[in-house]
Order: sequence, then structure tokens, then C-alpha cells
Amino acid sequence: MKYRKLGASDLSVSEISLGSWLTYGVGVARDQAAACVDRAFDLGINFIDTANVYGRGAAESFLGEVLARRPRQSYVLATKVYFPMSATDQGLSHAQILKQIDASLKRLRVDHVDLYQCHRYDLSTPPEETMQALTEIVRAGKVRYIGFSEWSAQQITRSFEVPGSERFVSSQPQYSLLWRQPEDQVIPLCATKGISQIVWSPLAQGVLSGKYQPGAPRPAGSRATSSSMGGMMGSWLTPAVLEAVQKLKPVAQEAGCTLAQFALAWVLRQPNVASAIVGASRPQQLDENAAASDLAIDPALFARAETIVAPVRRGS
Repeated sequence: MKYRKLGASDLSVSEISLGSWLTYGVGVARDQAAACVDRAFDLGINFIDTANVYGRGAAESFLGEVLARRPRQSYVLATKVYFPMSATDQGLSHAQILKQIDASLKRLRVDHVDLYQCHRYDLSTPPEETMQALTEIVRAGKVRYIGFSEWSAQQITRSFEVPGSERFVSSQPQYSLLWRQPEDQVIPLCATKGISQIVWSPLAQGVLSGKYQPGAPRPAGSRATSSSMGGMMGSWLTPAVLEAVQKLKPVAQEAGCTLAQFALAWVLRQPNVASAIVGASRPQQLDENAAASDLAIDPALFARAETIVAPVRRGS
């Protein structure tokens, strides 16, 4: 496993990180999920990403339990705040940030998180209020660094205009061969601001593994067949997308790797990307994904892959 510096921080994070959206505490059995976390550590994955809203606290509670037996300095822990935790608890107001960080720390069984991320931008709260609250929890020792997810370039710029506040070190956008929107404005801006990308859905929710065949039943046990995990996949499971993805397999074979490894290596070719978040329901999936960190692939193969998926990719 290789590691990269996270923006203008002193955090060193594994190029492949373990996420918990739709999986731990929700869609994957507890023992199976614990085995995935254990395997992640075996493979050198040191970066664990979660959010308070995942399972309405269930993912954080699960991670708090399984990480409790490990030295705190052995992993980099990130969580998020914004989405509703109750009918009255949501957003990035001063009161909510102070309330939700304490609740997250309790569930995670730690006295601080390494990275606290604004899960989305809060249009109803002045950025000055949000940045003040984030600054307070950093200086109180509850959070080491701050980040955001899915903010626009304008919103990022606005946060840097708030005087005397802590600065963001990470951005968490969707980014993959099939979704390249961050390349237009977010990645170039972040590169000038000391902000690294921690990308989610680098495999387009598993579609870029190539396991979904056009016109064929979904594989048993896959995310697409799960009532708790497959609800967000519909837009990726179209015949045109699946046919294009199948055409990527010979390119990955020429590169000497699986299609999933090729897709992860494509994301990691971008120097502003610090880590690619993967979800895993089985430890074997992590074995395959973690191997992408060691790959050196001819850029010409990446260019060929980009041409293949150009007609079906989104986020342009």
C-alpha cells in the first residue's frame, strides 16, 4: 500500500481507503463487516471514512466498536455532518456542528476525529457561521482537520474568504471514469488551495468492476440485488453503460490487472487525489482493490479507456 499526504495537513493516508456508506451497520452482517475492517488493516489501509447519517449513527457505532481494540494512532478516522439525523437536527449551523461532533465522538468511542467533513453545502447557514463552528471544534481538540464533500468551486472560494478560520484540507467528490465533473473546476482550484481529493464511488458503485453484464440477471449477493444497498444504482445499470464497461475489460487485461484495479488506478493517476474510497462486503474485495495502489499503467491505456466510455459518461 502506498500513502499520500492529505492536502496541507500532516496526515498520511492510504491510496485506498475504506468507506461505510450503505454497508457497515446497515447492509452487511456485523461479523462480515468486522472481517472487512480487519482485512483492511492487514492490507495497510489506514484511512476509514464514515458519516453520522450512515444508518443514522449505525455505521459510526459499528466502527467505534471494532476500532476500540486498535491503537488510536494506527488509523486516520474521518466522519461527516450535514444530513438529517432527526426531524430537527440537520445542516451546518453553529449549534448543529457542536451537537453533532459530540454525538459522533461518542458513537466512535474516540476523543477526536482526524478529519471532519461538511457532507454538503448548507445554503441556509451563512458560511461565516459554519467556519466559526468548525474552527471552534478544531481548536477544542475534537477535530484535527476539516474538509467538505460535493462543494462547488464558488462555495470553496467563499470559505477561504472567512478571516481567522481554519482551512479545509480535503474535498470528497464523486469521481470515476464514468463521472469526471470535478476535473473542470474543483480539482484545479483545490490544487491551488492545499486541498486533496478523497473520492467516493471510484467504481461507480461497483459497475466498473465489470460484474454486471448487459441483459443478464444481477449476480447473486451483489449490491444491485440488495434492498438496502442497491437503491442508488439505477442510473449506472443502463444497457449503454454496461456495454461500454464490458469493452473496458480487454484494456484492463492488456494492463495486466482486473477492471476494478484499472478503474481505481485511473482515479489515482490524478496527483490531487489522495485516496479512493472503496466499499466492501467481503474481505476478498479489499484484496483486489488494495492491489491497485501498486500499479503502474501506461497512460495510453487510460486514454483508450476514456475514449470507450466517453459516449456514456456523466458529470461532464
